[in-house]
Amino acid sequence: MSGKEVKPRGEWPNKVEFVLSTMGFCIGLGNVWRFPYLCYKNGGGAFFIPYLICLVAGGVPIFFLEIALGQYTAEGGISAWSICPMFKGIGYATTAVCFFLNVYYIVVVAWGLHYLFASFSWELPWGSCDNEWNTKACVNFEMGANMSQMPGKYAKDATLEYWERHVLQVTSGIDEPGGIQWELAGMLLLAWLLCIICICKGVRSTGKAVYVTATFPYVMLTILLIRGLTLEGAWKGIVFYLYPDFTKVFDTQVWIDAGTQIFFSYCTALGTMVALGSYNKYHNNFFKQCILISTLNSSTSVYSGFAIFSVLGFMAHQQGVEVSEVAESGPGLVFIAYPKAVTQMPFSTVWAILFFVMILLLGLASQFVCVEGFVTAVVDIFPDYLRRGNRRFWFMIATSAVSFLLGLSMVTRGGIYVFQIFDYYSASGLVLLWIAFFEAFAIGWVYGADRFVNHMQHMIGYEISSWMKLCWKYLTPVLMLVIISGFLINYKPLKYNNTYEYPLWGHAIGWSLALVSMAIIPAYIVYAFLTTEGSLKEAHTQEVAEIDNFCQSRQLAIFLPCWIFALVNFYPRKI
Repeated sequence: MSGKEVKPRGEWPNKVEFVLSTMGFCIGLGNVWRFPYLCYKNGGGAFFIPYLICLVAGGVPIFFLEIALGQYTAEGGISAWSICPMFKGIGYATTAVCFFLNVYYIVVVAWGLHYLFASFSWELPWGSCDNEWNTKACVNFEMGANMSQMPGKYAKDATLEYWERHVLQVTSGIDEPGGIQWELAGMLLLAWLLCIICICKGVRSTGKAVYVTATFPYVMLTILLIRGLTLEGAWKGIVFYLYPDFTKVFDTQVWIDAGTQIFFSYCTALGTMVALGSYNKYHNNFFKQCILISTLNSSTSVYSGFAIFSVLGFMAHQQGVEVSEVAESGPGLVFIAYPKAVTQMPFSTVWAILFFVMILLLGLASQFVCVEGFVTAVVDIFPDYLRRGNRRFWFMIATSAVSFLLGLSMVTRGGIYVFQIFDYYSASGLVLLWIAFFEAFAIGWVYGADRFVNHMQHMIGYEISSWMKLCWKYLTPVLMLVIISGFLINYKPLKYNNTYEYPLWGHAIGWSLALVSMAIIPAYIVYAFLTTEGSLKEAHTQEVAEIDNFCQSRQLAIFLPCWIFALVNFYPRKI
């Protein structure tokens, strides 16, 4: 064994950094590019009905559960689930999803960096058809132009050609990689370097970085909203965004969209919330903090919709079309629709820079917290080894390097197809809902909802509503099963641009990514059943007793010197 000192587990220096880190991870690109689109697509204001029901009965209870679990056990996303020996596979499943997310999510940051650097130009490069990458079919909408002026049905907008022919240099399909797009590869490397700088010292550096990454996007969003509301046609976009169509409430797909959006935006079932909570002090009042974060998260989704659709309303007005023809979701909104709208504004360079700075910060905040969550989960399994010397830092560097190398497959000229497979399958709503179901079941029925609520009350010092127990035992599992069933029944194979159909082997890779995470939980249950000595009930009772003793020692540590607290040993584990 190395003689290097085992470093103590870190803690948040103050409560503000925990709140900002959690906000930075939760409040990301999904609030900007996904929620507004889903809202208008699924009945406008009427979408808030299924959204709020899924939020209160599913999303928020799981969010509270994960933060509380991390704070109570002071362990990462894997070892925290030792409280339920048979369900420790939940921790491995969330960590697998977290790893996949680390690989592909940062590619969006790389795209954003490309656009940000390109924005430093008197004339935005995607605003004209006079570039080497443009084709004869290129069309540019000048101020006051109309869609009817397009020369033929095969015409392509200048912004779309910039995205597909210059940034992505997209090939005809996933079976044609086309080689690495080196400009994007450089942006991907830069994105990883920025991420490493933000998390190089664990929660000490993460907590400082979020003061900028979690707050500055609100400034940008507000500036863009104010500008958007002053544009002609803006109110047309706002009305389109919020006008209620209550018939949509009875559509199964609307409830599926609401449920999956909540788990995307709250970043639950990834193990990262457990990791963030684990750096809290034992008696930290996480309950009030979670209420604040939940309120800000959902409010930001609604708020960003006003900023986005005010600009899309202006764009529709300029082109003489309906808002539905310019409203898109995902990368299409951030890298096609909004950049096109910016070219039609006075001082377009300024607005482009502001917008992509916001995208960069939103993406980075989510990325480096997700990496921190993965690293924490693994380090907490091997603390005696990975906390010695600078091993944690080098493990983080190794994780980033492996993720970067895998991410290179997404910055090839056929990389957008690989990206979509990862996005559609590896961290899909189906996977997150599956994990959330087992989380609620494990706490509600195996560990015991009453026992867990008692722990929460002991940590924060007062009694909480029995609503959480009701959700963990009944509402959340039932809601998850219903949405999962609807998801499978309404499943549609992935397409690129709603036209390109992936080959069978492409879907096989996607489903393999999803099933890797999903299969871990039942597989571990079987493994625990076959390898546990004595009855499972006895193993569970012993494990719970060990954790309770550990948590009691954390309470005593408030009053004892740190060197005495360091003698407390949470290992070894049986399972």
